[in-house]
Amino acid sequence: MQRGNNSLRGCWDPSSPRWMKVHEHGEVSLRHTLKGHQKPVAMVAWSPDDFYLLSCGIEEVVRCWDVNTGESLYVYEKAGLGLISCVWSADGKQFFSGVTDRSISLWDLQGNEVEHWKGNRITKNSDMAVAKDSKQIITMCRETAILLFDREARIEKLIEEDQTITSFALSKDEEFLLVNVLNQEIHLWSISDVPKLVTKYKGHRRSRFVIRSCFGGLGQAFIASGSEDSQVYIWHRPTGDLIQTLSGHSGAVNCVSWNPTNLQMLASGSDDHTIRIWGSTRVNFKRKDMLSNGFVCHCNGVSK
Repeated sequence: MQRGNNSLRGCWDPSSPRWMKVHEHGEVSLRHTLKGHQKPVAMVAWSPDDFYLLSCGIEEVVRCWDVNTGESLYVYEKAGLGLISCVWSADGKQFFSGVTDRSISLWDLQGNEVEHWKGNRITKNSDMAVAKDSKQIITMCRETAILLFDREARIEKLIEEDQTITSFALSKDEEFLLVNVLNQEIHLWSISDVPKLVTKYKGHRRSRFVIRSCFGGLGQAFIASGSEDSQVYIWHRPTGDLIQTLSGHSGAVNCVSWNPTNLQMLASGSDDHTIRIWGSTRVNFKRKDMLSNGFVCHCNGVSK
């Protein structure tokens, strides 16, 4: 199979992801429109090798796509139930998914369910994260609590907030968890030992929708988040200072994703049915101490 390349990025309507190619000179062109989901797409996830993409419909199925050809390779589903999330294992050979009955399933890429954990381990509106060794699974087990589950040692730890949790993201070094809560704050928790609240980030807007955040830059020294005011917010992780807001979307920005290989590139997905690809024009996100920046946005082949 011919492999893809990591210059492919996305822009979608709710049920059909559209994939763009970002050329070396910065021009963006449409590469693929991926069709097959019967319900809006709730989550997408790049494979660790950047060759494949998982997409999850809202309480529907998970699909695996070849990024280079745009072909739908496999469809994963459970009879009478819907899948609500998808997260790759570190080796890219398997992935985990949340199920509408609040259980968790482990799949291989050929569509076989390898393992299944029953019980109230996940909520219907839930993010999921998996450690590099695939031993620890992190899920939202109730509205105000996150479960850290060691599936081999059968050890469970909890992060408990006094506000409803809307989403979370795991740092690359797996020592921190970024938690979005209902009161328009983002909390940084240390999870290497006993969970401990470290920093709070404020300024973005959230009143009705699930808004997702992420780590990024060299050493993941920056925090980015979507917002209901149609902007992307970026903070300096160690200080909590808000350093940039990115304007361009015409609807709520639901999610953001920092490119894992190009530290100067950020993607944002919005209710305006687009994903915008942001590239730095002045900042060097390969410097941990950089506190000012400029971005250029590409969407549907138009620079803004």
